[in-house]
Amino acid sequence: MNNYLRVGIYLRLSKEDKDKLNKEDDSESIKNQRHLLYDYISHHNNFILVDEYCDEDLSGAGTYRPEFNRLINDCENKKIDIVLCKSQSRFSRDMEIIEKYLHNKFNEWHIRFISLADNADTFNLGNKKARQINGLVNEWYLEDISNNIRSAFNSKMKQGELISPFAPFGYDINPLDNNKLIIDSPASLIVKDIFNLYLKGYSFTKIANYLNKQNIPSPSYYKYLKGIKLNIVSSKKREDILWSNNAIKNILTNEVYIGNLIQGKRTTISYKNHKVIKKEPHTWLKSLNTHEPIISKDIFNKVQSIIKTKSKPLKKTGLLNPFSHKVYCLECHHLMRKKNSSLHEYLYCPNPLCSNPSIRYDTLSNLILNHLNSLIKNYYKEELFHNYLNKLNKDNNLIKEQKELETKIKHNQNIFITLYEDKLNNLITPLEYKKLLSTYQKQNIIYKKELKQIKNKLLAKENISFNQFTNLNKIITDEFITKIYISKINKQNREIKIIWNI
Repeated sequence: MNNYLRVGIYLRLSKEDKDKLNKEDDSESIKNQRHLLYDYISHHNNFILVDEYCDEDLSGAGTYRPEFNRLINDCENKKIDIVLCKSQSRFSRDMEIIEKYLHNKFNEWHIRFISLADNADTFNLGNKKARQINGLVNEWYLEDISNNIRSAFNSKMKQGELISPFAPFGYDINPLDNNKLIIDSPASLIVKDIFNLYLKGYSFTKIANYLNKQNIPSPSYYKYLKGIKLNIVSSKKREDILWSNNAIKNILTNEVYIGNLIQGKRTTISYKNHKVIKKEPHTWLKSLNTHEPIISKDIFNKVQSIIKTKSKPLKKTGLLNPFSHKVYCLECHHLMRKKNSSLHEYLYCPNPLCSNPSIRYDTLSNLILNHLNSLIKNYYKEELFHNYLNKLNKDNNLIKEQKELETKIKHNQNIFITLYEDKLNNLITPLEYKKLLSTYQKQNIIYKKELKQIKNKLLAKENISFNQFTNLNKIITDEFITKIYISKINKQNREIKIIWNI
C-alpha cells in the first residue's frame, strides 16, 4: 500500500468558459477536464484518487477560490501526494501563486504538481523555467484582460453610459438600453419626500426615523421586493435592514437625482488585489443630463448649501438648527455657537477675549419670527408672498402622482381577479397563484402607503396660511436672513442687528 500515491485533481471553470444551461449542471469544460484527468489516473496503476476540488465561474487570479483553498489546506496536512490539473493556468494564472506553491510550499510539503496540457511536472527539474515562463505568460494575459476591461468601462462612462448592474434608488435600468436609467415612480416619490423633509429642517436621523415609522422599505429591501438580488454583507434579514443616516445622506448628495451621472468614484487596486479604494473627486467621470431628473436643480442646490453648513439638529425637536452659521457676536463678530443646558438651548460667543454675550434659542427664534412676519406684512403684498410659498413647494405634481397610484392599485386588483379565475380553471397551480398573489399584494401595500402620504400632503396644503410664518426652519432663514448680530445685555437692553437677504 505504501507504493500508492494519493492524487487530488483540481478543476476550474473560468468566467470566460461558461457554457452551462443550468446552474446545477456541470459545464462541458469541467466535464472535459474531469474526463482527461480520470483517464490519466487510470493509466497509472500506483495513482489513487482521494478527492476532487472544483471551482466554477471563478478567475484564476489570486486565491479567492474556496475549493482551491481547501486543496492547499489538504496539501499542507499531508492528505495528498500529487496535485493533478489539466494545465498550469487552471491551477493559477498568478505568477506569485505559482512561485509560492509549485516551487516552494509543494517542495516543502513533498507534493508533486502535474499538469497535462503543458507538461508541467515539479519532479522534472528540467522544465522549471518552462513553468515560470508559462506563469509569466498567464499573468500577462490577465493583465491585458484587466486593462482592456477597464478601458472599455472608462470609455462607456465618458459617453455617459451606466456601467453598474444596479440602478440607484428612485430609478430602474431601462429595459431597452441597459446603459440608461428610467424613473421608478413609487421610489421617486420617496426621494422627493426626503428632499422636502430636509428642506423643512428635518435632520438625516429624523428623516430616517420618519421613513421607518411609516414602514417605507429601505433601498436594499425595496430592491429585494422587486426581485433584484444585491450582494449585501449583513447579519440582518433583508426586511430588518432599515433606513439609516448614511442612506439619507447618500440620496441628498447624489447628482443622479438632477439627471447627472457620476461614475468612477471607486476602483480596485489591481486585477490581483480586489481591495476597493476611493478615487480623488477630480478623477470622477461626470456626464450631464443623461436621464430624466427627479429633483429640480434649484431644490438640490439649496440642500447642498444646507449640508455644507454642517447644521446639527436641535436636541428637543430633532430639526436642523435654522440659525446655524448665521448668528454672530456684535462686539467681536465671532460666530456664536449652540450649547445645551438641562432646560434650554443657547447661542453664545466662544471668544475668550469677549464679554461672551448669549441668548436663549427660543427667545431668538420668537424675536426673528415676529420681525419676519412684520417685514412681510409691511413690504410684501399677499400675492407675492403666495408666489414665494409656491416656489418653496416647487415640483408639485401630487395630484398627477395620486391618479397614477390609484390606477396602479386598480390594475393590481383586476389582476387579483384574473389570477383567481386562472387558478379555478387550472391554468396555474395553487403554488403559482400564491406566489403571484403575494407579489402584487406587496406592490399594493407600497402603493397604498404612498397614496396615503400624498393625500395627507394635499390636505396639508389646503391649510397653509399665506399671512404669516408660524415657525422657523432652515430654508426660511436661509432665504430671508444673511446674518444676525447679538450684543450683550446692557441695562436690560440688548441690541440685535439683522442683515436681511431681501
